[in-house]
Amino acid sequence: MRKWLDRLYAASSWLAGACMVGVFLMVALTIASRFFGFSATGSDAYAGYATAGAGFMALAGTLKHGEHIRVTLLLGALKGGAHKAAEVLALAAATLLAGFLAFYSVYLVWQSWEINDISVGIDATPMWIPQIPMALGTVIFFIAFCDELVLELLGRRQAPSQEDAHHE
Repeated sequence: MRKWLDRLYAASSWLAGACMVGVFLMVALTIASRFFGFSATGSDAYAGYATAGAGFMALAGTLKHGEHIRVTLLLGALKGGAHKAAEVLALAAATLLAGFLAFYSVYLVWQSWEINDISVGIDATPMWIPQIPMALGTVIFFIAFCDELVLELLGRRQAPSQEDAHHE
């Protein structure tokens, strides 16, 4: 299971990178269209979709690598059982919030598909298509928080190192 989860987080990070390449390509297309005098209708919208996709697809990988901002001042002062209880409480709250975010992101995609919601631009993109990376990213983020919570409860979670604390 551990290998599968790690592959999931890595794939999500790679997809975030692919979305960033998509942003670059859309911006380059827009610049080229202005320079060479052709129309690249909708490229700005697609760049925005790819930007959102990159942000959401990167959530799980950054969490698992300890790159999310954490306020460790209180946790650093706690020892033993109080420290573990605070970690479990924080992870449980974050897992719950990530679960709500994932649920409503998936619901938004389903709702957009059901009502045939389209973008307001001339490209008339069905909105459920660019919403998929957001929903997928939030689901993987929720899985990552579940993973962190279970690891903490089992005593297998590795706390962020002191070097990580300096980045916070």
